[in-house]
Amino acid sequence: MIKSKLGLGIIMWFAIILSASGQQVDFPRDTSYNLNSAYIKIKKYYPDVTLVKETSYPSVQEERNVVYYNTGTRDLHADLFYPKKKSHKKIPAVILIHGGGWASGTKAHMVPLAQKLAENGYFAASVEYRLSPEAIYPAGVSDLKTFVKWVKVHSDEFGIDTTKIATLGASAGATLASLLGATGQSPVFKSYDFGKKVSDKVQAIVNIDGVVDFTAPGESAKDENPAKPSAGTRWFGATYKQRPDLWKQASALYYAGPETPPTIFINSTQPRFHAGRDQYVEILKENGIEYRIFTIPDTPHTFWLFHPWFEEVYPKVISFLNDTFQYKGN
Repeated sequence: MIKSKLGLGIIMWFAIILSASGQQVDFPRDTSYNLNSAYIKIKKYYPDVTLVKETSYPSVQEERNVVYYNTGTRDLHADLFYPKKKSHKKIPAVILIHGGGWASGTKAHMVPLAQKLAENGYFAASVEYRLSPEAIYPAGVSDLKTFVKWVKVHSDEFGIDTTKIATLGASAGATLASLLGATGQSPVFKSYDFGKKVSDKVQAIVNIDGVVDFTAPGESAKDENPAKPSAGTRWFGATYKQRPDLWKQASALYYAGPETPPTIFINSTQPRFHAGRDQYVEILKENGIEYRIFTIPDTPHTFWLFHPWFEEVYPKVISFLNDTFQYKGN
């Protein structure tokens, strides 16, 4: 979860988009976290790194900015990637969720990994969700749960096996991916049902350096300066001391149990981003649920956005999903 910078480091502007009705709608956006700033920061310590860029694969079909839901004020979008060659068997789906401290970042950050997954036979979608400058928790959670349902409603169009859906996130997105996976069919979070009886349950979780326990001291004890609220406080609209119930409610750790999907953690060497992981894994162990943990040596938090670490990330993700879904690709 990439902490947004405040004060002079934050740029707040109003993006103009087209809603489903064709009217223009303004909504606040925080652009303080972007790939260029991340690259400049990391390049100081790792001079040989390069940014991972989008690629055009001959075998991959793509659809950009597909509208999956209208909030009543604007459309929400997803970028879709899937094999051009139709399979005689239905294929698994992966829902990718970007990071940025629940305040910044865009779905474009997850496109290179989505393209890799599609090249290996998966339906992969990088999803937009409302961030804290626009709508605080739990709006973004509801958006993403709605997209899980959208995938199921549209499964026949893309040949998706609705019993093989994974949530995958990085940083703040990993926190969300874990929460979605651990709260399938939970009444706690509302989502749009599209007029059909479909659940928001998924069958696998990929957590790339995201916390699963907001109540851990590394997250809950950050708000010493009221002028500089933490990313968590901005998202919840309250500090941990003010609303500990919300901070706990959004923690995947407290939902882990017999129904939790198999989970893989791919971590940096930054301990802060492991909050709750070990306790979560102990619960999976007790219930005989598959899990994997990989810590990539000498890595900054945003390692998945850069070569050479990207080459370590995507094979681990694909191997885990192939094994979990008993899938051999196209």
